[in-house]
Amino acid sequence: MKKNNPISFLEDSFLMIKEYLEGEINPKKAFFDVKFIEQLKQETVSLLSLCEMLNADEKTLKALNSLVNHSASKEVQYKAEHFFLSDLITVYNQQLQSEDEKSRFVLAYYYDVLRNHKFADVKAIQTLNNLVANSDFKTNLDNIRKNNALYSVDNKANQSFLITALSQTKSDKLQQTLNAINSFAKLAFNLSFEKETLDKIVAESKKVETNSAIDEFLEGDSLEKVLAELNQLVGLEKVKTDVKELINLLEIQKKRQSEGLKNIEITLHTVFLGPPGTGKTSVARLLARIYKHLGFLSKGQLYETDREGMIAGFVGQTATKVDKVVQESLGGVLFIDEAYALSQNIMGNDYGSEAVNTLLKRMEDHREDLSVVVAGYTEPMKIFVESNPGLRSRFNRFFYFDHFTAEQLYQIFEGFCKNADFIINEDAKEKLSDTFDLLVDKKDDSFGNARVVRNLFEKCVQNQANRIIKLPKISKKTLKTFTEEDIPEPKDTQEQVSFSIDK
Repeated sequence: MKKNNPISFLEDSFLMIKEYLEGEINPKKAFFDVKFIEQLKQETVSLLSLCEMLNADEKTLKALNSLVNHSASKEVQYKAEHFFLSDLITVYNQQLQSEDEKSRFVLAYYYDVLRNHKFADVKAIQTLNNLVANSDFKTNLDNIRKNNALYSVDNKANQSFLITALSQTKSDKLQQTLNAINSFAKLAFNLSFEKETLDKIVAESKKVETNSAIDEFLEGDSLEKVLAELNQLVGLEKVKTDVKELINLLEIQKKRQSEGLKNIEITLHTVFLGPPGTGKTSVARLLARIYKHLGFLSKGQLYETDREGMIAGFVGQTATKVDKVVQESLGGVLFIDEAYALSQNIMGNDYGSEAVNTLLKRMEDHREDLSVVVAGYTEPMKIFVESNPGLRSRFNRFFYFDHFTAEQLYQIFEGFCKNADFIINEDAKEKLSDTFDLLVDKKDDSFGNARVVRNLFEKCVQNQANRIIKLPKISKKTLKTFTEEDIPEPKDTQEQVSFSIDK
């Protein structure tokens, strides 16, 4: 199973840390038996399969990630495993009055499977019973609960992200997910959610927002805070300048209006040009909040879609899909990724033109409270904008996103490390620098920039785990440190990037 690790966690199997067994324990006490562990394995194997299906659904992952507060890195995308673990911790926290050794073991077991892909050895039944009786085990499990609970965009805990997102996207995996959470509650606390309770949870989740257009305007947010976040983004100096100049223009227009002076018509619709992984979505999200603060939009949320989200397979249905997307974007920014695909006659029909014409009409209808950002590769986007007179007239503001330099790619890698509690030793730093120099030297227009860095970071995490798992004793410093051995060879990384593009 491919792992994504933006959250700090123990790389070793949590249920195999022998230091816990050094304290005084009752070796005769049995909290669970072999049959119970076999049942746990059966349930978690099914859960892993469900995670794989959810991770393969880009729409679901987008909806999930729009719910969570990505405080440290906007480029990090959490996977289904992170959301499942957070949701299980929420269930666990709600039942703390019933917590005992058995429930702690269940949570630890799920943690090991979801985060480390480790299954406790059923043959070590007595050792496992001894383990959960140790006070240090409870302390470390409490830390796991604290460090792996995700927070919503309004900084609240105790939210079922999976149920919320799957309800909003009308996913056919909703019932299967409910069953998985219900199974955990039953195994840990002998608690079975009644159907009425589950229906109530789903109904409450649907009230949060429609689809994945989650209002990310935080209470206590300010224009100064947004600008600080903009300045913290790696690189993008030209884009940062363009955004600040746009802010100046909008603020002066507001002052002119307050003095009773006439204003020129300013369009908030923008074209983002550039390769993938350069922060286009992050900047669009910041723009939505900026427009909200300046009073040009009522909500300030970001709604992200693409060709698939706007074009249907039959005549007349495309307009309905576009209307739905626009309706859910009102008050915020509608971000259309790879927008040039709308004008590409992929399926041999003209539904793309229907989508564009419907979108242009809705942009005019809602020009007072909607901003549309279209994004994609530079040359195809220029062709797209020029393909329709309506597009040319409504999109006259262009932001150019450049490839990151080798130094900037290294800074992004450092950001991932900081977010996940990793440090890089000197030899590893040199090897990483060589890697990014080679990647930049060999890049083409399809180079994924920050996405490539994220994939490399995940590979380093996996390599580090394979290296330190063999050590007789694993210290906190060992858990945190990347060494030269953990960094793939620069040529191997470059070849992998080229292979992915060719494939």
